[in-house]
Amino acid sequence: MKMLSTVSMAALLVATASPSRLFAQNAFAPPPPNTAACAPENGLKFVCGVRSAEDETLIPGTRWIIASGKLSGEGVKLVDTDAKTEQLFYTGAPAQMRPDKKLYPNCPAPLDPKSFVAHGLYLRAASTSGRYNLYVVSHGTLESIEVFGVDTRGPQPSLTWTGCVPMPEGDNKSNGVAAFSDGTIITTLEERPGTTIVQELNGEPVGDVLEWKPGMNSFHPIPGTQLAGDNGIEISPDESEFYVVAYGTRSIAVFSRKDPSKPLRSTVAPGFTPDNLRWSGERLLAAGPVYDDPACGGTPSQARANPSKGRCNRGYVVAQLDPKTMTWSIVAYAESASEIGAVSTGVIAGSTLWIGANFAEGLAYRPLPGAGR
Repeated sequence: MKMLSTVSMAALLVATASPSRLFAQNAFAPPPPNTAACAPENGLKFVCGVRSAEDETLIPGTRWIIASGKLSGEGVKLVDTDAKTEQLFYTGAPAQMRPDKKLYPNCPAPLDPKSFVAHGLYLRAASTSGRYNLYVVSHGTLESIEVFGVDTRGPQPSLTWTGCVPMPEGDNKSNGVAAFSDGTIITTLEERPGTTIVQELNGEPVGDVLEWKPGMNSFHPIPGTQLAGDNGIEISPDESEFYVVAYGTRSIAVFSRKDPSKPLRSTVAPGFTPDNLRWSGERLLAAGPVYDDPACGGTPSQARANPSKGRCNRGYVVAQLDPKTMTWSIVAYAESASEIGAVSTGVIAGSTLWIGANFAEGLAYRPLPGAGR
């Protein structure tokens, strides 16, 4: 079988840095995509050029997706889901600069698009209708959370850079990001400095959730949120809770914002390793690679013990989580494909499922299983 439609849970289980930065005066175009390696496969089509889209977010009520690019210079892309086209969203042009030095006084300089490596994303509605704040995990010359304004009131969305919050000194590479309406930013560290991926896969609490509030000098760890690889992160609609992926244990933990000293509840994902979490309308979606894939040497821990296999593209799963009952329902899954590896995110736009991955030359899409039936 090459592609699988909506299935039951049982069927799935059986199947199973330097702070200095340069100001770019002109638009920057990253290297051209390898379109020869962006052909339709296994039921997936691609918007070529959206390379290594580790995360994505749909602008509510529009046809536009913002996707991150986990390669130098890829930055953030704007994807037209109707036309199936993409463009570089942040170019560093002077018109895109609107720094808020009062809110982000410790941001050293504007973001250089040439070295912009974008990881996790988060989009939050601003107080003005049609405007949003976009938060981006950046691994460029400065480890930081970059903040942009997005305006959707024109023919197509526009973007302005407003500032950044640098990560603490040391090897602190954040992964996911989310933000509350009061401006508080929370971000995840999958592995604290001095810890390893092996410890994470063994279930040791090597990760953190860090918090920054307006007026604070830097991010600070939130006690009680140390998990086996803090990864994707989301916030409940009423902002009373936040949800964190523990990558090493394939689980989602729910924390109270008021008292995050320990998880309120948790669940293990069925047959896959969730990476990012994303609200897609009223559906909380998690996406990630199949956990135990014989073609890739078994589980991630088993595969690491057999490095001769090299990088292996696992099958993927996109599933919906009910964060109150902690029950899962499968949205879609499929076996591996050569054109996409390390699937990390999924969102739904109309009757189409959009899938991002660490290793791909384009943003993937496919019909949503069961749509139109």
